Amino acid sequence: MKIREITHFLESLAPLSSQESYDNSGLIVGHPEDEVSSVLVSLDCIEATIDEALSVGANMVIAHHPIVFKGLKKINGKNYVERTLLKAIKNDVAIYAIHTNFDNYINGVNREIGQRLGLENLKILAPKKDVLNKLVCFVPESASQKVLNAMFAAGAGRIGNYEECSFELSGHGSFKPVNEAKPAVGELGVRSVEKEKRIEVLVSSHVSGSVIAAMKSVHPYEEVAYELYPTLNENQTEGAGMIGELPESIDEEEFLKIVKEIFGCGTIRHTQLLGQKIKRVAFCGGAGSFLLKNAIRAKADIYITGDFKYHDFFDADNQIVIADIGHFESEQFTSQRLVDILTKKFPKFAVRLTEVNTNPINYF
Repeated sequence: MKIREITHFLESLAPLSSQESYDNSGLIVGHPEDEVSSVLVSLDCIEATIDEALSVGANMVIAHHPIVFKGLKKINGKNYVERTLLKAIKNDVAIYAIHTNFDNYINGVNREIGQRLGLENLKILAPKKDVLNKLVCFVPESASQKVLNAMFAAGAGRIGNYEECSFELSGHGSFKPVNEAKPAVGELGVRSVEKEKRIEVLVSSHVSGSVIAAMKSVHPYEEVAYELYPTLNENQTEGAGMIGELPESIDEEEFLKIVKEIFGCGTIRHTQLLGQKIKRVAFCGGAGSFLLKNAIRAKADIYITGDFKYHDFFDADNQIVIADIGHFESEQFTSQRLVDILTKKFPKFAVRLTEVNTNPINYF
């Protein structure tokens, strides 16, 4: 195995282009062509994580949080970030981070939370905008299915829980080959009119290039007529947070007890209880206070996340219960989800789950 085989697979699910602008996901230490003996998966990558990797014979760490988040001008070992990097480099341990791109992946961080809470009808709370394109191409009728199949295989036509979505319209296309053209049909200097299909598909921005390349590779025409348009549609399969429903409504205190048990919280900081049943649950792994308005608009009864600041609790305004269970606590099962994903793809490769608790917060 080489690093690029693992990273290419992960980025096919959670592309780096879907990370937030402030983030630093991707390969932080190591070279894509380096060979990997085994992988250690952890929420954080700190010195103890590198020590654990060395002790179990792993020469690659895949962490949710990037160890390098701010710019570095020197690596002298004066803080934990620099010491971690020095130890990794000296011992040839690669470090890869899959952070907000995995947060925004529909089957990533938040899917794990929702499933552990036993929620149904899970949907993304804040779908991303400006990440979908419409690809239109014109194909001779006889080749339309071949071209369409190639685009589907490259990732086109996915809408929510549906794949291979497209629209076709029949018409006639005209062209006149000139100069050194080598037309698949027609003659030089003579205008031809052919029966064609106009094919339309939605394409995520990160696969647009691959889909166009696949289309061209099987298209019979020497010059392919196609158009790519940005759309304003929300992408229902990419975005922040999630929302779902409990099979049955439950009292607020009883639900908080269940949450505390599932996530092993030292404590849950929450707003005043409203004396209502909990049915609709919104949540976001990590620091999710920025999604409170989305949770209220979605008519959630409770919003579960971490890192709420004092004044932000007032914004609940008796419309919703905020439950801050802690940053680490909300994301602690992310590592297991990554292990499961990697093991399913590479069943004969050694993927290890960390045994080091990297939570920097303790409760007295």
